[in-house]
Amino acid sequence: MTLNTTVQETLELGQISLNQLDTDLTKGQRLVSTASLLLPVIEKGQRIEAPILRHAMTEAFGASDNEGAWVWKDAYEACEAALILFLKKYLPQMQATAGSQRNVLPMLQAIAALVPTQTRRSEESQLFQQFSTPVELAYIAACAARITPEDHVIEPSAGTGMLAVHAACAGSTLTLNELSETRADILQAIFPRDGLTRFNAELIHDYLKRDIVPTIALINPPFSAKANVSGTVRGTDMKHLTSALNRLAPGGRLVAITGASCTPTDPGYAKAFDQIADTGRIVFSAALSGRFFARHGTSIETRLTVIDKAPSVSADPSVFHNDIRDAAHLLDLVCEHVPERLTPELPSTPPAPLNDEPLSIFTKKKTKQATAKQASTPVPAPANVVALDYEIAPSDSETPSSDNLYEAYALDAIRIPGAQPHRSKLVQSAAMASVRPPAPSYRPQLPENLITDADLSDAQLETVIYAGEAHEQYLSGRWILNKDYDVLNPATDNAQNAVSFRRGFMLGDGTGVGKGRQVAAIILDNWLKGRRRALWISKNDPLMEDAQRDWGHLGQEKLQIIPHGKYALGAPITLDEGILFSTYGTLRSSGYNGKQSRLDQLIDWLGPDYDGVIVFDESHAMGNAAPGESDRGKVTASLQGLTGLRLQNALPHARIVYASATGASKVENLAYASRLGLWGSQDFPFKTRAEFINAMESGGLAAMEVLARDLKALGLYTARTLSYEGVEVDFCEHDLTPEQTDIYNEFAAAFEIIHQNLEDALEASQITNPEHGTLNRQAKSAARSAFESNKQRFFNHLITSMKMPTLIKAIEADITAGRAPVIQLVTTSEALMERRIALIPPSEWGDLNIDITPREYVTEYLQHGFPVQLFEISKAEDGKMISAPVFLNGQPVNCREAEALRDEMIENLSALPPVQSALDQLIHHFGTDIVAEITGRSRRIIKKPGPGGRSVLALENRSGKANLAETEAFMDDRKKILVFSDAGGTGRSYHASLTAKNQCRRVHYILEPGWKADAAIQGLGRTNRTNQASAPLCRPVTTDIRGEKRFLSTIARRLDTLGAITKGQRQTGGQGLFRPEDNLESDYAKSALKLFYSKLIKGQIPQCSLERFEQATGLSLLDNDGSIRERMPPIHTFLNRLLALRIDMQNALFEHFEDILASLVEDAMAAGTYEIGLETITAESLKITSRQTVQRHASGAETLLYELERKTRTHPTTLERAIDLAQDEHASFVTNDQSRKSGVLMKTTARTNEDGSITQRYRILLPLETLYLTDTELKVSHWQTCDQATFTEGWNDQLAQIPEFQTSTIYIVTGLLLPIWNRLPKDFCRIYRFTTDDGERVIGRPINGSDLGRLGLTPVFASPKDAYNHILFGGHIELTGGMTLARVMAMRARRIELTGFDRSQLPGLKAMGLVTETIAYTLRLFVPLGDDAPAILERLFKQYPPQRVDDKAAA
Repeated sequence: MTLNTTVQETLELGQISLNQLDTDLTKGQRLVSTASLLLPVIEKGQRIEAPILRHAMTEAFGASDNEGAWVWKDAYEACEAALILFLKKYLPQMQATAGSQRNVLPMLQAIAALVPTQTRRSEESQLFQQFSTPVELAYIAACAARITPEDHVIEPSAGTGMLAVHAACAGSTLTLNELSETRADILQAIFPRDGLTRFNAELIHDYLKRDIVPTIALINPPFSAKANVSGTVRGTDMKHLTSALNRLAPGGRLVAITGASCTPTDPGYAKAFDQIADTGRIVFSAALSGRFFARHGTSIETRLTVIDKAPSVSADPSVFHNDIRDAAHLLDLVCEHVPERLTPELPSTPPAPLNDEPLSIFTKKKTKQATAKQASTPVPAPANVVALDYEIAPSDSETPSSDNLYEAYALDAIRIPGAQPHRSKLVQSAAMASVRPPAPSYRPQLPENLITDADLSDAQLETVIYAGEAHEQYLSGRWILNKDYDVLNPATDNAQNAVSFRRGFMLGDGTGVGKGRQVAAIILDNWLKGRRRALWISKNDPLMEDAQRDWGHLGQEKLQIIPHGKYALGAPITLDEGILFSTYGTLRSSGYNGKQSRLDQLIDWLGPDYDGVIVFDESHAMGNAAPGESDRGKVTASLQGLTGLRLQNALPHARIVYASATGASKVENLAYASRLGLWGSQDFPFKTRAEFINAMESGGLAAMEVLARDLKALGLYTARTLSYEGVEVDFCEHDLTPEQTDIYNEFAAAFEIIHQNLEDALEASQITNPEHGTLNRQAKSAARSAFESNKQRFFNHLITSMKMPTLIKAIEADITAGRAPVIQLVTTSEALMERRIALIPPSEWGDLNIDITPREYVTEYLQHGFPVQLFEISKAEDGKMISAPVFLNGQPVNCREAEALRDEMIENLSALPPVQSALDQLIHHFGTDIVAEITGRSRRIIKKPGPGGRSVLALENRSGKANLAETEAFMDDRKKILVFSDAGGTGRSYHASLTAKNQCRRVHYILEPGWKADAAIQGLGRTNRTNQASAPLCRPVTTDIRGEKRFLSTIARRLDTLGAITKGQRQTGGQGLFRPEDNLESDYAKSALKLFYSKLIKGQIPQCSLERFEQATGLSLLDNDGSIRERMPPIHTFLNRLLALRIDMQNALFEHFEDILASLVEDAMAAGTYEIGLETITAESLKITSRQTVQRHASGAETLLYELERKTRTHPTTLERAIDLAQDEHASFVTNDQSRKSGVLMKTTARTNEDGSITQRYRILLPLETLYLTDTELKVSHWQTCDQATFTEGWNDQLAQIPEFQTSTIYIVTGLLLPIWNRLPKDFCRIYRFTTDDGERVIGRPINGSDLGRLGLTPVFASPKDAYNHILFGGHIELTGGMTLARVMAMRARRIELTGFDRSQLPGLKAMGLVTETIAYTLRLFVPLGDDAPAILERLFKQYPPQRVDDKAAA
C-alpha cells in the first residue's frame, strides 16, 4: 500500500515527495499520510482492524509503536483524519442523493462504524481533554447552524476538523484555530487553503485580527481543561463559548457542544449566561446522554446549544430538551425546533485576508533590540587591576571533631597570598566544616589595592572565586521555553531554539559577614572583564543606599547604581553601562494600557544573549516561586517568585547570584533557585522539582542537612556567619498579674461567645443548615478564616502588650547600668491607626481621644468581617440544596438576626478594658526624645504637653528619612533606646560599632518574634555584626501563658528546617534561642494530639470534660451519631483554639498534652529511632578498614563508602551506683530466675494507648543496658524481687563477665550524598561525625550491612545489552527506588514495561528515552524495543541501578 498521486491531489499535498516522509514531515503530516492510506479501505466499506491500522502507521512513520515511534492515540487521530478526507470527498454527493437530512444520518453512522473504538489516550489528550466530535453529532451541529456558501465559519477548537469539514463542503469561508501542535498540523494538511491560527481558543476574540468577522461559530471546546493550567477548571467551556460569541457578527449563530452543566439553570454557569444575555439568545439546548461519545472512549454527558447573537428575550422553557439518547431523535428536534437564522450585520468593508504566517504561541518571542548594545569586546582594565593569584591547599583533616554547633572558619581548598583574614571571627556549622569545596581554576580580576588594603577579606575573595567558577559552567540538558518564559520542556541536543542555562551561585553568609560587599565584588570582577551592565534586585528601595555604599567601598562611583524607578513603565531603559537597582515589588509590576511590564522592560534592555550578573539579594523573598502544599491545603505561587523565575529563564546566559542568609525555611521554597541544578541536571538524581521535593520531604531534616553540605562540596554555596562568641542569651519572663489574668480571661470568654454567635449567624443567614449541612462552602470558609486570623492576631497583640510592665523595668535597669536596649517587634498597628484617624476631622488631630488597642482589631472584624449577608436556599439540578447571596436593586440584603448578634457583641466588647499596644506603651512611657523608632510608620500618635499642663495625644507626621535619622540618633548616643520592626529594620545595623559614638553593650529584646523564622533570626543579626566593641545580650521576652507556645511553635518548627537547609545542621537554625521541644508541630506532637483527643473523649482529663472542650473551642471530636470522627482537628487548629481559652484551662490542657508528648519522645529515644540531627560518636579507637568509591562527580567530589571498626570502652554501672539509684528512686532489687541476672526495677513514664487507656511501664537497670517492660510483661517474666545480698551476688557476676572493650563494625556513606540519595534506605536517616585514630574527620550517613547492595557497587549485569536480553527472555529486574523492568504483552505485542515509578519521575524517565501510553485509562511506561534499547537501559541504570534479578537471572 503506497501513497499514490491521486490521493496526493485529493489532499493537495502533491508538493511533498515520498522520499521526504522520513525526514521533513511533522507528526501531524505523517498522520494525514496514514489517513490517505486508510481512505481506500473506508471507500471499500471495509472495517479498519488493528493490524491494518498498525501497518499503515508503521508505513507512514517508518517504525512501529513497539519502537516508540507512535502511540495508539495517534492512530485514532489518523482514523479521524481518514473520515474527514472521506467526507470532504463524498459528503456533497451523499447529501444530494439522500434527499433529506434524515437520510444522511444512517450513512454517516455506517461510515463511523468502520473505524475502531478509542480505548487509549495519550498524556496530551488527557491534559487538554481532546475528545473529537463524533461524525453524526458533527453533522447535526452543522444542520443546526444552517451553513450557506455566503457564511464565514470559525471553529476555535478545531481539533482534527470534524466540524470544519461540513463548512468546507458547504462552500463557506473557513477560519480554523487549534492550540495542539499535532492537530494544527493535521488541519494545515487537510485544509491548506483555509486560514489557520494556533491560539488559546479561550481568548480567540482577543487574538484574532479585527477584520475577521465570522457569521457562524462551531465549537466543541475542552469542558474543564485550561491551557497552561494543571488540573480541572470548571466553566472553561463557557469561557470558550463567550469568547467565540463576542467574535461573531451581530445576527450570527453559534453552535456549541459543551458539558451538560453548561446551562443558565446551573449555579456555576448562571452568572456567565447572565453576562451574555445582552448579546446572546439561546434558541435551542439539548442535554445528551453519554452514548454520543461512547466510541471516543468516554461516557461523559454533553449538551448541544444553539445561540443567536441577538439580545435575549424572556426565558422560553420550550427551547430546553433533556435526556436525548439517540442521534436520530436529536436531528428531528433540531429540524423541528431550531429557528431560521437571523440576518448577519457585516462590516461595510470586506474582511482582509489572513496573513500567510499567523502569529503562533509556539514561535519564539521576538525580543526588542536593546537601546544600548553591550560592549562586544572587553573594556581595557585600569592599571592596578590584577588577576587574583591563589594556590590549591593540601587537604587537612587533622582537626578533631567536637560537639560544638560551630567551628572556626578558614579557607580550606585554596590559599590567597597577601589576603587578610576577616576583621571579625567567622564560624560555620560543624556539618559544613566537614566538607571541602572543590579546587577552582577561575581567576577573578580585581583592583590590587582591594587585596593589599584588606578591603576584601580572604573569605570574601573566596566567594568571588567560587562564584566565577560556577558561572563558567552550564547546567546539563537543553530546554525549549514558551513565550512567557514560565514553562520549560526538555529538548534534544540538536533542537532549534533550545537553550542551556548557566550555572548559578548562592551566597548564604549570615548577617555581618558582608554579603553586599561580596556581591559588589562579583559585579566588579565582571565589570572589569567587559560585562558592564548588571542587575541588582533586593527587597526595597532604601536598600539601594547599602548597595551604593558597598560599591563605593570598592573604589567605584556610587552613582553607577541607578534605581529602576528612574525609567517609566513601558519606556526603554537607556543605560549603556551601569548597575540597575530594582526591587521584587517593582519586578512583578505588570503593564497596563498596552505598556510592557517591568519584566519585559528588563529583558528588552539586557537582550537574550546577556551574560552579565543578576543578583537576587534577599532571595528568600522569592521563596514561594512554585505552588506547594501546607497543613491548610494548597498554596499558590507568589507573583514575585514566578517573575524571578521567568527572568532567569528569559536570560539563560546570565550569571545568577542568590544572596540570602535564610535561603529557605522549607524545602519547597527553594523553587526560585533553579540555577543551582538541584533538579533537571546531572549533579543530582532528581529530574523534576517535584521529584526533588518528594525526596527531601521523605528524607526529613536529615536530607535537608545533606543538601547544604553537598552544595558546598560542589562549590556552589557558602554559609559563614559571625562568631557568636560573647553573645549571651537570658530569657526575660513576665508573670501575668491577677488583673492581667482577669482581662485575658474576659477576652477569652468574649471570643467563646463570638465563636458561638458565628455558627448561629452562619445558620441564620442560610450559609449552613441543620438538615443539609453546608449550603455555601465558599462563604462558610471565608467567614471562619476571617474569624481565626483575627483571633490569632488579637491574642498575639494582647500577649505582647501584657509583657510591657516587665520589659519597661528591664529597659530602665539597662539604661542605669550603661547598656543600650534594642527592642525587636513585628506589630506597629499602623493600618488600624490610619483607619481610625481617617474618621476624625484634622482639626482634632492635635488632641485625640481614641484607643488604638488590640480590642479595636476585634471590633473592626465584627463590623466588617462578621457574616451578616442573607443567603437564599435553592435546589440544584442534581437535587442538592445550595444557597446564594441575596441582592435587591444591586445591594446586598442583610440578615436581621445576624446583625443583632453582631451589634450585641460590639456593645459587650466595648465595655472590656483596653490594653494599649506595645509600641505605643514604649513611646508614651519613655518619650520620643529617648526612643528611636525604626518601623516605617509615616505617622504616629505621641504624648505631649497640652493646655493646662495636662498631657494630650497628638498625631505626628514622620518623613521618609525618619528611619535613617533615628538610626543615626541611636548610634550617636543621642537616643538611648531603639525599637525596630521587620518593615523598617531590613539591612540596618544597630551593633556596638567601633566607629560609632554609642559603643554601649546592646541588650537585644525579642519582644515579638512573629511568624517568619528567617526574620526572627535576622533581627538578631542587626546587633551582632563585624567590627563591634562588644557582643550583644539577647533576651527573648516571654510570659507564663502556655498558649504563647502557639507562636513559638511555628518559629521553632521552621527554624529546624531553616538550619538544616542553610547551614547543613538543624540545631543552628534557632541560634540557641528556641529549643526543639518548642516545636509543637512535629510528628511526635501530632501523634500525641491523637492520644490527647482519645483521653478527652474517655473523660480521663479531669480539668475539662469533652462537652466543655467542644463548647469552648468550637472543635467537634464526635460525629452526629456519637462515633469518633475519622478526621480529627489537626495540630495547628488545636493550638489556635487553645489561645482563646481561660488561662487556667490552657495550662491544664497543655500540661496533659506535653506529658503525652514527652512519653512518646522518651519511647522513641529508648528505641533508638529519635532523630536529633548531627551526632558525634566517640570511641577508644575508630579505624577505617576499607574505602570504596560509590560515585565520582565531574567536579572531583566523590561519594565514598567507609567500613569503620569501632572499639569502645565499656562503662558498666558499678554496684555502689546501682544501690544508690535503688535508694534514691525508691526502686526494688530484682533477679531473673532463668538468666540469674540482677537488676534495679524502677517505674518510668506511663504510656497512653490509642484507645486512651494507660499502661504502666517499668525499666530494669542492668550493668550495660536498660530494659523496658509493661506491667503485663513484667508479671509474666522471670524477674522476681530479691534481697540486697542476692542482688549483689548477681550484679558482681555480671560485672565479671563484661569485657573492658567492645568492637563493632559501622558502614558510613560520606562525601556527596544527594547524587545517590535514592539508593539509600529511607529509614534510619541519621548523620554521624567522628575523628579517626589517624586524625581524619568524617561526616556521613550510617547504613546497615544489609543495605550495601543498594549502592550498586557490584554490577548485576556485565553490560546493558545483557540486561536487555535478560528481559526479552522473560526475566525481571528490580531497580533502586522500587521500580521493576519486565517483559509484558500489550496491544498484542511484546513490550518492556517499567512499573513502580512515581508520577514526579515521569519527565526524567521520558528524557532518558522511555515512552508513555495510556491503555485502558491507565498510564504505562515502556522501553522502546530495538537498537536504542540498550542505550536507554544504560541511562536508566545509571540513575536507578539494578538491585536484584529474578531466579532465572541468578541461574
